Amino acid sequence: MAGSLSGPVRRIVIVGNGPVEPGVAGAIDSADIVIRFNEANIQPDRTGSKTDILFLMNSGKSMQARLETPSYWQADFVRDAKEIILPYHPSIVRKYHPRPHILSRLKGRKADWTAETLDRVEALGKKATILSAEFYYDTCRILEISGRDLSNVFPSSGLLAIRYAIATLLYVST
Repeated sequence: MAGSLSGPVRRIVIVGNGPVEPGVAGAIDSADIVIRFNEANIQPDRTGSKTDILFLMNSGKSMQARLETPSYWQADFVRDAKEIILPYHPSIVRKYHPRPHILSRLKGRKADWTAETLDRVEALGKKATILSAEFYYDTCRILEISGRDLSNVFPSSGLLAIRYAIATLLYVST
């Protein structure tokens, strides 16, 4: 499979939002592809500043808050991202993610913010990708999540990003 970014990929770094040891910023920024998440924890002296792919949760209250915060969309990690990936296909959100209770829905909350997120990403001129429902189900099979657990246990964005990187970015056809 070809990578979603041009050229052969040698090194991919996935930077979570947890603490990072000092002295790795240079290694992060020199990677071929840097993947970050949601409200990326950018500390140039610790986490570097490069962002190529941003995994952006497209469901729940957190996404609503991001959509309502103009400064989020002006942050360097959003501005610098070449691609924004939404990890949960809308059919997965609709079928398995919890719906907000009635009072929250009256306040405008909902489970699925995919359409609004895509509108915002497109307005920024960014490439947007939604991971397929099949990709999600394959991940659940690997984790042995099935039946009723599909509504209670959700693969993390981090795990989905790792699977995505392995499946689409590491292997470049010749």
